[in-house]
Amino acid sequence: MTSISATETATIERAADAPMLAQVERWAAINSGTGNLVGLKNVAGLLADAFASLPGDIRLITPEPIESVDAAGLIRTTQRGDHLHLHVRPEAPVQLLFTGHMDTVFAVDHPFQSLQWREPGVLNGPGTADMKAGISVILAALTALEASPLANRVGYDVMINSDEETGSHASAALIAELAKGKTAALTYEPALPDGTLAGARPGSGNFSVIVHGLSAHAGRNPDDGRNALLAAADLALRLSALKSPELKVNPAKIDGGGPNNVVPDQAILRVNLRPSTPEVMIEAEAALRAAVAAVSREHDVHCHIHGNFNRPPKPLDAAATRLFELVRDCGAALGLPPIRWNATGGVCDGNNIAACGIPVVDTMGPRGGAIHSTDEFLIVDSLAERAQLSALAITRIAERGTV
Repeated sequence: MTSISATETATIERAADAPMLAQVERWAAINSGTGNLVGLKNVAGLLADAFASLPGDIRLITPEPIESVDAAGLIRTTQRGDHLHLHVRPEAPVQLLFTGHMDTVFAVDHPFQSLQWREPGVLNGPGTADMKAGISVILAALTALEASPLANRVGYDVMINSDEETGSHASAALIAELAKGKTAALTYEPALPDGTLAGARPGSGNFSVIVHGLSAHAGRNPDDGRNALLAAADLALRLSALKSPELKVNPAKIDGGGPNNVVPDQAILRVNLRPSTPEVMIEAEAALRAAVAAVSREHDVHCHIHGNFNRPPKPLDAAATRLFELVRDCGAALGLPPIRWNATGGVCDGNNIAACGIPVVDTMGPRGGAIHSTDEFLIVDSLAERAQLSALAITRIAERGTV
């Protein structure tokens, strides 16, 4: 289907008329780094007010604290901000999931706090592209849907979490719960500046390996000690040797050590693993545990592994490919440049949704770039463009009853 019907025309025109730029400017002016609970609370309140214009039940969900390992090797708990959830028409025959995140990578004390125009139509600012603009597109597309005669065919959940930038540890269970039984899902990470979408994604696991050794005097009796720092370094090298085209490995940091005259009795190795497929993920975790066991045995130390694969790999199966093709065809009907998708090394909540067996396109947000840097920018004209693209895709899923 390449032509646009009268019903579709009315819907996409409404989507383009939404006040998206004003919303982005207001939301991005508030710092909402993942650790800034006050800023996240303020943004969550504004989002709840904005999404209250849609039907259904809206709530702010306070997550359980998450655990992490600090530099001293102690397990600490951290509270994350509230997640927003909107639940609309659970009885409708087509059920969709829309996700986004309100947090950014810029902490409350980061110097990048304000918005400026880099040039006409290009807005620079924290979270403009990643992804407060995407949230405004979700709202515009769904507001347009609600005025359509097809609205009653579609039920949906909207989930805007507060911790995507740190791995969605406090929202992964909610994502999995909301993904159950969905026809499809759309996530609103930014598209590339030329409109290209992210296709297949690897998985990602962050692990902290706490190594317990035995202290001793470095001069008098070093052989009585068990050097935890040396064991952690050995482990880093062994894990790095696991690299392959299907598995990226990044030993990122070792905490530990102390005075030069003391054999260090503790060290913590931080490592990130990115497997390309679910099978490689299983193999990678087994290899990690085998390497830890070997280091423990050969260095006579005790190791404790903390962490997991919080982002499963996201290969493109047949259902996901059909959804990408539907989005591509909608773009063609709108007269957009050809929409393509490429594999990427990054991860997002789309990984978690795909792991539930639900087809997802996870870069439905506006075009932008330089995310996670002070050069982050939003191409403002793409707000209306992507709102129309979403509205048309949703409408056609409603018409078909499937992807």
